[in-house]
Amino acid sequence: MPEERYEDSQLYKIRHSTAHVMAEAMLERFPEAKIAIGPPIEDGFYYDFELPEAITEQDVKWVEKRMKKLLSQTHEFNVRDVSPEEAREIFKDQPYKLELIDDLVNGRTDDNGNQIAEPAETLTIYTQSKFTDLCRGPHVATTKEINPKAISISLRPVAGAYWRGDENRQQLTRIYGTAWETPGELADYKQRLEEAMRRDHRVLGEKLDLFIIDPMVGKGLPLWLPNGAILRDTLERWLRDIQIEQGYLPVVTPHLGNIELYKTSGHYPYYSDSQYTPIDVDGDEFMLKPMNCPHHCRIYKSQPRSYRDLPVRYAEFGTVYRYEQSGELRGLTRVRGFTVDDAHLFVRPDQLLEEFKAVVNLIQHVFGSLNMKDFRARVGKRDPNSDKYVGDPELWDQATDAIIQACDELGLTYHVEEGEAAFYGPKLDFIVRDVLKREWQLGTVQVDYNLPERFDLEYVDSDNERKRPVMIHRAPFGSMERFIGILIEHFGGEFPAWLAPTQAVVIPIRDMHNEYALEVQAKLKAAGLRVKADVQDRNMRSKIKQHRKMNIPWLLIVGDRDMEDRTVSVRLRTDEDLGAIPLDDFVAFAKETVDTNALEIRPEIDG
Repeated sequence: MPEERYEDSQLYKIRHSTAHVMAEAMLERFPEAKIAIGPPIEDGFYYDFELPEAITEQDVKWVEKRMKKLLSQTHEFNVRDVSPEEAREIFKDQPYKLELIDDLVNGRTDDNGNQIAEPAETLTIYTQSKFTDLCRGPHVATTKEINPKAISISLRPVAGAYWRGDENRQQLTRIYGTAWETPGELADYKQRLEEAMRRDHRVLGEKLDLFIIDPMVGKGLPLWLPNGAILRDTLERWLRDIQIEQGYLPVVTPHLGNIELYKTSGHYPYYSDSQYTPIDVDGDEFMLKPMNCPHHCRIYKSQPRSYRDLPVRYAEFGTVYRYEQSGELRGLTRVRGFTVDDAHLFVRPDQLLEEFKAVVNLIQHVFGSLNMKDFRARVGKRDPNSDKYVGDPELWDQATDAIIQACDELGLTYHVEEGEAAFYGPKLDFIVRDVLKREWQLGTVQVDYNLPERFDLEYVDSDNERKRPVMIHRAPFGSMERFIGILIEHFGGEFPAWLAPTQAVVIPIRDMHNEYALEVQAKLKAAGLRVKADVQDRNMRSKIKQHRKMNIPWLLIVGDRDMEDRTVSVRLRTDEDLGAIPLDDFVAFAKETVDTNALEIRPEIDG
C-alpha cells in the first residue's frame, strides 16, 4: 500500500520554508551575495551562496539569531506565476537564478543533453517578508507554522559544493540547517549527530584496521586490510551459500570489455559522464566495466535455451568502475571502484511474478539477519516526459505493473516515484533506516524487457516459437563497499560475532598460563572460530585494554583456577564480566552463536 512521500509532508514544507528564511537572513548579512539553490534534504536543508568574503562562525551565529527573529514575526509565503521576462527582471542581479530560468524556459536536459522536462511558459516565485526566490514549493502558509526553537544552522566545509556539482564551475559556500516541529525533536537530532560522529565508518575503519585510502593508489579506491577482508569475505560467503541453495549459478566476468558491448546495452553513451575514458587496445576500444549486466547477457546468449531451462539465475560479486568527482568521494560509501553482489535472472513472462517475489524475500532475509528491520520500499517509474529511457512504453507499463503486483501480494509498504527508474526498466529500491534513523538506499530489484531486446536474447517455447526472456536485475547489498560502510556505522563497529574479524581472544594472566591459553585457542579454532591467544610478554591489563578497543566480542581470561577447572573467565566487549564458564560449554555456545548468525553475544548463564 502506498505511503506518504517526504516531499508531501508538513516537515518537508517547514524545512523548505526555513531555507528561504535563512537565505533572507544571509542576504541581510551579505547584501552582495549571489544565491544558488536551497533544497530540503534528509533531516534538514542547505543553501549554496557565492559570498564576497569568507564566512565565519560569528556570521553563522548572527544569521541564526536573525532567522529566529524573522520567525517570531508573521510573514506569509505568497506564490505567483510570472513570465520568463518578469523573472529575469526580478533576478537580474542573481546569475545562478538567471541560468536556472534559461534552463526552465528551454526545457531541462540531463548531463548527456537528453531533454527530461518540457519548456516552461510561466515560472513560479515565492515571496516572504523581503525575500523572493524562484521556487516551485511547497511551503507553509506563514512563518507561524515554524517553531524558532526547533531550528539550527551550521557551517560545514564541503569540498564538492560546486555550482551544479561541476568541479570546473564556481565553488560555493554551503550552509546547512535543520528544522523540526518541536524542540524535543531537534534535541534528539543533535544527539543522533553526536552518535553519528562516534560511529563514522572512516574513523572506525582506521581504529579497527578494516581499510585505508592510500593517495598513491588513488582517491576512491579503498585497500582492504586483513580485518576488513575477513569481514567482507564472511558476508560474501554467507550470501553465496544462500544463493546456491536458491538455484543461482556463479559466473565471473572480466574487469573491462569492448566498448561495443556497452553501446549495445545502452550504458554508453547514456552514462558516459560517469565512465572512464576508453582504452585503445590493438585498434579496438575497451572500457573499465561500469556494469555487470551486459556481460551476463552475453553468457546467456552463448548457447541455445529452451523454456525448460528457465529461469536461469547468474550471480557474481563483480567489480565495476565509475568516475566520481573528488569532492563527492567519502570513505566506503562513495568510491570509484566497487563490487556489486550482482545477479541477473532470465525468466519466462509467466515466471516473472514468483521470481520477483523470491528476490524480494531474499533481500528481506538479508536485512533481517543484520538487524536492519526498519525499511521501506520505493517503486521507481519512468518519467513519461523524459526521453532518457529506452524501449517500448507498453513494456515499461507491464514491468511496472508486475513490480506493484508483487509488492501488493507481499504486503509491502511502498511509494511510487517517477524518474527513479533505471534507463532500461522500472525498479524496486529498499530504503533502510539504521539505528540512528538515517535512511540508506541499499537493495534493489529491477525488471527489464529492454536488454533482452537489445542483445537479441531468446528461448524456444513449448510451441517451438522463439521468444524473449524477461530479465531481473538484483543486488541485496548494492555495493560491498557502501554496504560495509553502512554496516560499520549501523553496528558502531561492534559486529555480531559471526561477522567479527576476530571473534575471541584468549589472554593468560601470567606466562605460566600460556600453554593453557594455546590449548583453548586450538579448541576454539577446531570449532571453526576466529580466535587468537595473546601470549606476548606484556601486562595482562594492557592486553585487555588493547583488545577491548578492537571491539572483539569475547575476551577469555585464563589463570590458575581456569587451568584447574577447565574453564574460561569470559569478559564481553561491553566490559560485562561473566565469570568462569566451563570451556566445553563456551565452545558450544560460541559455535552455535556464529553458525546461526545470532546478534546476541551474551550466553545464558544458569543461576
